[in-house]
Amino acid sequence: MKGKHVNLLPTQILALGFAVMILVGTLLLSLPIASANGQSMGFLNALFEATSAVCVTGLAVVNTAYDLSIFGQIIIILLIQMGGLGFMTMAAMVFLLMGKKITLKERLIMQEALNHFSLEGVVSLTKTVISTTFIIEGIGALLLALRFIPMLGWAKGIYFSIFHSISAFCNAGFDLFGNSLMDFTGDIIINFTIMGLIILGGLGFTVITDIRRKRFNFRRWSFHTKLVIIGTSILIVSGFVFYFVVEFNNMLKPYKFPTKILTALFQSVTTRTAGFYTIPQEGLTPASKLFTSILMFIGASPASTGGGIKTTTVVVILLMLKSVAKGKNDVEAFERRISMETVYRAVSIFLISIAGLVLVTTIISIVEDINFIDLLYEAASALGTVGLATFDNAELKTISKIFIIISMYMGRVGPLTLTVAFARLQLRKKSAVRYPEGKVMVG
Repeated sequence: MKGKHVNLLPTQILALGFAVMILVGTLLLSLPIASANGQSMGFLNALFEATSAVCVTGLAVVNTAYDLSIFGQIIIILLIQMGGLGFMTMAAMVFLLMGKKITLKERLIMQEALNHFSLEGVVSLTKTVISTTFIIEGIGALLLALRFIPMLGWAKGIYFSIFHSISAFCNAGFDLFGNSLMDFTGDIIINFTIMGLIILGGLGFTVITDIRRKRFNFRRWSFHTKLVIIGTSILIVSGFVFYFVVEFNNMLKPYKFPTKILTALFQSVTTRTAGFYTIPQEGLTPASKLFTSILMFIGASPASTGGGIKTTTVVVILLMLKSVAKGKNDVEAFERRISMETVYRAVSIFLISIAGLVLVTTIISIVEDINFIDLLYEAASALGTVGLATFDNAELKTISKIFIIISMYMGRVGPLTLTVAFARLQLRKKSAVRYPEGKVMVG
């Protein structure tokens, strides 16, 4: 008797693909050879590390620099690369190298993985994503090598340069120094290279491709690109101003004025989705921790290596509020109208993500004896796949680790799944029956 053919939806295949990568990574990281001391770190810790790497988060329960062997570190960076590019992009790369024809269903999965608007050109876009990634990461590694090779020698310097370039572009935040980039707080080359990689990785491949093809002609950019660039710029600038002012006499106090500027700018960039840091996060003021949690919750842009609810989701909601304030029926920007389906989708994703953040924070606050603001910070970092933390994650109880693992997975896969699910529901045939309007008071 023949077995039944299981017909999975593209979103289910994507979610399953990430889960398989995490499982394989867990098994490899749980091997004794992956640990520096030759002893297995245990299944739960390996699962935590693998999930964090595949979901390009950066939260860790072991120190990548000291507790993992070279084998373990290589597994981590491979998981980061695969997680950053995405399951289907990696599969497409294998298909292309093997000369295998990419089927219609595979193209549909690739379309949804890349948040592309249509099937047209999706394979070409995938090729561009792969080539763009390796080019940008290569340039980043060369720039980092200018500092790391003189400091660490050729072999170690090249290894560190490649590792941190991939980790930065994929917005992962894993490092090999043991204290992130705190040894390079005032280093212009390291800071601007890492920031450049983080920003490019967080913009989204469709935006990078659009800018590359149309140069820096703002008028010729697509509507999506314009919203992403403006939203990202506002978040980076506002974050920089906030940290510079609020932390001026706190975490920035020991540094000279130019270093204060550089450090505040790096903090603003990295809190979006990256997870690297040049100042201790536990020393931030409560106001900065709350503001950082908001930035982490927002995250990067669609079709990028970062997580969060995405910049465009927030921009669309703000544009909706602007339209309501002006008494307009349509949500508009740059002489373009945003469909109400897109607006409903953005509001739904925002509200569901807020509910997830509240739920996770509440659960771990019941279990852990840690300040609430730090637990909110942790939950936002996990759901936004950022990786910043104000305490050692190894101290978390088992139940908390499990919920953080789930949060990281949902933060990477959840928003994509929700977006596609809402889009599919809205494309279904609308009901021919409309009920009478009911009156309700709000506000």
